[in-house]
Amino acid sequence: MKKALFFASACLMAVQAIAQQKPANPPVVAEDQPVKASPANLVFNPDWQVVTEHEVTIKGQRIPYKTTAGNMPVWDEEGKCIAGLYYSYYERTDIRDKSTRPLIISFNGGPGSASVWMEIAYTGPRILNIDEEGYPVQPYGMHDNNNSILDIADIVYVNPVNTAYSRPTSKDVPGKTFFGVNADIKYLAGWINTFVTRNNRWASPKYLVGESYGTTRVSGLALELQNAQWMYLNGVVLVSPTGLGLDRDGPVAAALKLPYFAATAWYHKVLPADLQKKDLTEMLPEVEEFTVNELIPAISRGGFLPDDKKKAIAEKMARYSGLSATAILQNNLDVPTDYFWKELLRDKGFTVGRLDSRYRGIDKKDAGDSPDFNSELTAWLHAFTPAINMYIRNELNYKTDFKYYMFGPVHPWDNSNDKTGENLRQAMAQNPWLHVMVQSGYYDGACDYFNAKYDIWQMDPSGRMKDRFSWKGYRSGHMMYLRKQDLVTANEDLRQFIKASLPAANAPAKY
Repeated sequence: MKKALFFASACLMAVQAIAQQKPANPPVVAEDQPVKASPANLVFNPDWQVVTEHEVTIKGQRIPYKTTAGNMPVWDEEGKCIAGLYYSYYERTDIRDKSTRPLIISFNGGPGSASVWMEIAYTGPRILNIDEEGYPVQPYGMHDNNNSILDIADIVYVNPVNTAYSRPTSKDVPGKTFFGVNADIKYLAGWINTFVTRNNRWASPKYLVGESYGTTRVSGLALELQNAQWMYLNGVVLVSPTGLGLDRDGPVAAALKLPYFAATAWYHKVLPADLQKKDLTEMLPEVEEFTVNELIPAISRGGFLPDDKKKAIAEKMARYSGLSATAILQNNLDVPTDYFWKELLRDKGFTVGRLDSRYRGIDKKDAGDSPDFNSELTAWLHAFTPAINMYIRNELNYKTDFKYYMFGPVHPWDNSNDKTGENLRQAMAQNPWLHVMVQSGYYDGACDYFNAKYDIWQMDPSGRMKDRFSWKGYRSGHMMYLRKQDLVTANEDLRQFIKASLPAANAPAKY
C-alpha cells in the first residue's frame, strides 16, 4: 500500500535567490504536476519530500514502515541554504516511542558515490534482483529483503553533494565547501543535526555506517558530531575501510597486500595443493604471520637484503600468492595490485576484479601490467543503475528529471590532513559508549581485509579500548553483501552489534 504525501518546505531564501538567476537543472516534480517548461526554465528544490507506506517480512515478522524520500538543506554558518541533499529515510511505523529505537545513518563512499549500494543491496527493506553470487540478471527489479535490519533500527541513507540527486543550490557555491576530507565531514555533521532535529531523534541511540570512502567519512564524523554538534554515538560500522589516514607507507604498505593475494589465489585454485586443500580461514593465518614476522622486516632491508634471503622470501611469497618467484623478484618483493590483477590468471586469458577478485575480465591483449577495466564494477553498475532509477520513481514515488549520479563530479577532492582514524580513536576515548565494528571481504583488493585489521591495531595503540573493537570477515569482496550467504551473515552481525552496544537503562557513560 502506498499513500503519497507531498511537503512544501522551508529553504525560501535559497529558492528565491536562485529564481532570479537562470537555473541549470529541473526540480523535483510530483506525478500530478508534469513538467511543462524546458529544463532551462526550472529550479532545483533543496527542501522537498515524498512519503510512501510499505510492509516487509523480516525474520518471519511483518514490519510496517514508511519511507521519506526527498531533499533536505545544507545550511552555511550564516544560515543560508547552500545545497540540498537527497536522502531516503526508512522508519518502522508500529513503534511509537523512538527514544530507545536505534537510528542508523548510512553513507557510501567514492568519494562521489551515491548511497545506492547499501540501500538496495544490504541493510534496506528492498533489494535488487541479482544472482546468489551478486551478478546481474534480467529482468531488472526489486524484491523484499528478509534480512534487513529495519526490524531493530530505523535507517537514513544520505547522499553527499553531487551524488544521487544532491546538488548545490548555486554554481557560485565554491566546490571546496564540499569536496575534501574535512569539508565533507564538516557540512555533513551539520546536515545530520538538521535531520535529527527535524525528525525528533535526539533521544535515539545513533549509529554511523560507512562503506569504502564512507569509512573515512564516518570516522571523521564521529568526532565532529561530538565536538561541533554535541551529538554522541553508540556505534560506528566500517564496511570495507580505507586507510583512515593512518601511516603505513614503505615496507608496511608493500607487505600488507600479501594476505589478500593469498585469499584471491586460493579462490581461483592456483595455490600449491597443500594450501589449496585447507579452508580459506585455516590457510590465511599462516600467511598473516609470515607477512608480519618475515616479509615486513625483509622489505625494510631493501637492496641490502642478502640475495639468498631475498630469493627465499620471493619463493615463499610465490607459494602464497599464486605468482611466480621471478615476477616477485622483478618487482623487488613489492608487487603492485594492478599487476597482480593482470598476472594471476594471465595464462588462462583472464584478469581478476579490483573490488572483488572473484570476478574475471577479458582484456584486448594478455600483455601489460594492469587490466583494461574493473570487471566487478562493470557488473555492479549493470545491475544497480536500472534498479535504483526504477525503485525511486516507481516505488518511492520521487519524480524528477535529474540524472541520478551513481558517481558524481566531486573532483578535485582535497585529501590533505586526513586524520580520520585518529579522530575515531579520540571519539571513542571521549565516549565510553562508542563501539566500532569492521566488516571486510577477503576478496576485496581496494580496501583489503588485512589492512582493515591493521587499521584497528594502529587506531588503539594502547590496547585499552580493544574490547570495543570487533572485526568480521566474509567470503566475498568490497560489497560482501552481494553474495547471498554473506548478506544473511553480515546483516545478522550488524543486528548483534547494535544489540550488544546498547547500554542498559540508566547505565552511566563512564570509565
